Amino acid sequence: MGDINIARVIIGLVVAIGIIFYCSTRTKIHVFVAMILGAVLAGLLIGLPIGSITSSIKTGFGGTLGSIGIVIGLGVMMGAIFEASGAAKRMAITFIRLLGEGKEDIAMAITGFIVAIPVFCDSAFVILTPLAKSLSRKTGRSIVTIGCALGAALLTTHSLVPPTPGPLAISGYFGLDMGKFILLGLLFSLPISIAGIFYARWVGKKIYRVPNPLDNGSLIDRPYTQEELNSYSGVINDKDIPSTFLSFLPIALPIVLILLNTLAKAVGMADGTLRSIIALIGDPVVAVMIGLLVSIFTLARNIDKKEVISLLDKSIEQASVIIFVTGAGGALGQVLKDSGAGSAIANIMLNSNIPGILLPFFMAYLLRIITGSATVGMLTAGSLTAPIILEMATVNPYLAGLACCIGSIGITNVHDSYFWVVNKSIGLTDMNEMFKNWFGCVLTMSTVGFVFLMIGNIFM
Repeated sequence: MGDINIARVIIGLVVAIGIIFYCSTRTKIHVFVAMILGAVLAGLLIGLPIGSITSSIKTGFGGTLGSIGIVIGLGVMMGAIFEASGAAKRMAITFIRLLGEGKEDIAMAITGFIVAIPVFCDSAFVILTPLAKSLSRKTGRSIVTIGCALGAALLTTHSLVPPTPGPLAISGYFGLDMGKFILLGLLFSLPISIAGIFYARWVGKKIYRVPNPLDNGSLIDRPYTQEELNSYSGVINDKDIPSTFLSFLPIALPIVLILLNTLAKAVGMADGTLRSIIALIGDPVVAVMIGLLVSIFTLARNIDKKEVISLLDKSIEQASVIIFVTGAGGALGQVLKDSGAGSAIANIMLNSNIPGILLPFFMAYLLRIITGSATVGMLTAGSLTAPIILEMATVNPYLAGLACCIGSIGITNVHDSYFWVVNKSIGLTDMNEMFKNWFGCVLTMSTVGFVFLMIGNIFM
């Protein structure tokens, strides 16, 4: 393009964002269609030649999915096997026994921290809630503390660590090495999860609830009598679930392979047969496929073949929504890039001395509030801000990607499905208690994440 009209750029961007907001919250139009529509209108208003708009959309959509679409599909399938096999429960029992009495909330948080990498946090919370309730009955500790700590850790790695679909898409938008992004995601997830545990312990004292010994579906607000406590102090059942080694293997193996490839690149490993093998098995597509195959032949070995195929079919259906929305985000980003809007807005921010790292964070934060979805928030923010941030030499693209992820933790509200999953699964019914439990926890986590993001921006 020739000279960029800044006014048209701003109008085009505002209209695109407005269309996405309006369609996904006020109409029956799916967010995928809304993002494509936003891309078309942005291109028209900014002044991209009409013939180039559809070309940019196709290029952005195909280019994004070409790099990460397969990984999303394979990862979601692996998560389905992990979810159905009982591996998550085995992890929890392992950490409970390892950490000992009095640290049940930490054990469940560590479990959630790992489980949410392949399994969506909503599903993982439902899977692990019966164990959390069992621990509450066994120890007399508030189910609010145990459940809140679990929910916090699940949400953190769900939002920050590939190959979870959202962070995976962000790494594609910003062109990041996945191994490095995994390490940074894990590093920033630690203080956020710890903040969640501390909040869980605080709120558990304010809202002391334990499962009713006479009715497993309700809660009581008093400690158990000694007789009640003794009657619920049995050993947690760990029959008919995979071993500890097999439970961890499908998650750990692809991450290790991806990191091994990243390490080989970092140390400048010489070309040769070994380097080629590492590059092959450390490629995210191959690494996650290996993890999936391991999960099928180990975790699913006792599950009927037809049931396994059905699980994988359903997971692909679930993945298709994420894949299409991710591709639409790539299309929108390509339109902004090809139109020159990214460069224009980057120059405005540089000239006004606005820290570039704030743009992806607050964009994701706002989208999270409006849409209620962390994944939609980070995907939309990433697609809109990546073309801008990548033109700014003053912003580390890895931190910008993390800013989208951390911002998407945001704050929760009643149109967030996870708000209801966390509160209803543990048995809370009073709306004030629900907000104190989960709204406060999510706000604490996103605030701590923002602080560490700003610290990271100073040093990186």
